[in-house]
Amino acid sequence: MLYQFLYSLSDQFSALNVFKYITFRTSLSLLMALTISFLLGPVFIDYLKRKNFGERIREDAPDHHNEKAGTPTMGGLLIIVATIIPVFLWLDITNRLVLASVLTIILFGGIGIYDDVTKLRDGYGLPAKSHFLLQFLATIPILYIISTDPGLEANLTKVYLPFFKNFQPDLSFGYYFFAMLVIVGASNAVNLTDGLDGLAIGPIIIAFSAYTVIAYISGHAGFAKYLQIPFIQNAGELTILCGAVVGSSLGFLWYNSYPAQVFMGNTGSVSTGALLGVIAIVTKHELILILIGGIFVVEALSVIIQVGYYKMTKKRFFLMAPIHHHFEKKGWSEPKVIIRFWIIAILLAFISLTTLKLR
Repeated sequence: MLYQFLYSLSDQFSALNVFKYITFRTSLSLLMALTISFLLGPVFIDYLKRKNFGERIREDAPDHHNEKAGTPTMGGLLIIVATIIPVFLWLDITNRLVLASVLTIILFGGIGIYDDVTKLRDGYGLPAKSHFLLQFLATIPILYIISTDPGLEANLTKVYLPFFKNFQPDLSFGYYFFAMLVIVGASNAVNLTDGLDGLAIGPIIIAFSAYTVIAYISGHAGFAKYLQIPFIQNAGELTILCGAVVGSSLGFLWYNSYPAQVFMGNTGSVSTGALLGVIAIVTKHELILILIGGIFVVEALSVIIQVGYYKMTKKRFFLMAPIHHHFEKKGWSEPKVIIRFWIIAILLAFISLTTLKLR
C-alpha cells in the first residue's frame, strides 16, 4: 500500500514514477524480505529455544539425525512474517489474486502451526485425515476469491498444456477439484521434502524464482502474446509476491543451511507449498509445476511407492522414504544429497522456462 501513496505523489516528484514498475517493486520486495528474515533470524531462533520448540527425530531416521534432536522448529514463521510485510507495502492489496495468495499463506500457515504445536506436544502431529481435510477446506475460500477475478474469467477453467498452443481443454466445474489437488498436492509434496538441512528451502527458492518470471510475462500483454501463453491481467502483481518469498527464503536459508540452526517445520513447508500451487493456478501454468517442482514430485512419489509396495509385499521398495533418506542409507553424506538435489532443481527450472517458447 505504501507504493500507492508514493506513486500518487509522482506528479509533484517525477522520480516517484519508478514505483509503477513491477520490476522495481519486485527488487524492493525481495531485498526487504531478505533483510527482515536475516535480521529477525537470531532473535526468533533464541525465542524458539526459550520456549523449547525443539524438533523430535523419527526413530528409524539415519543415525546422525539424532544429533538434530531439540533443534528449534516452526522457523517457517520467519518466512511468513518476512513475506507478508513487503506484500502490504509494495503490492496492490486490493488485487484479488494477491488477496487469494495472502489468504493462502495465512490459512495454510495456520494449519502448519497447529500441526507443529500438536507434534511438539504428543510427538505425532495431526492425523493424516484431519490434515488433508483442513487443507481441502482451506482451498474453498481461496478458489472462490480467485474465481471472482475478472482477469481470469475467460481462462479460469482451462488447462494449458506445455508444447501445445491450440489445445486447452476446459474442465468446467471439474477444474475446481483439479485446482484443489494442485494446491494440496504441492503443499504436502514440499512438506515431505523438508527432511534435511536446507533441502526443501533450496528448491522453494528456485521454484519461486521461476514463477517470478512466469508471473511477470503472464501479466504482460506483449510478452504473453509473443510467447503465446494466456494473458492474465492482474498476474503481474504476483511477480512482487514471488520476489518476497525468494527474499525471505534466502534469509531463512542462512540459518537453515547445514548444520541447521532452525527447521522450517510444517509451518513453513505447508504454507510455501500451498502458495506455490496457487501461483501456478492463477498464472495458468499448473502442469509446468510438475517440472519446476520436480524434486517435490519425486519426494512425494517415493512415499506413495514405498507405502503401496509395502502393503502389497510387506517389503520396502526404498531403503527409506522419502527418497532423500534412501540416498543417506546408501552412504551419501547429507550435504551431498542436498547439493545434488539443488542442482537437479535448478536444471528442471531452466528446462521448464524453455517450454514457454516451445509451443
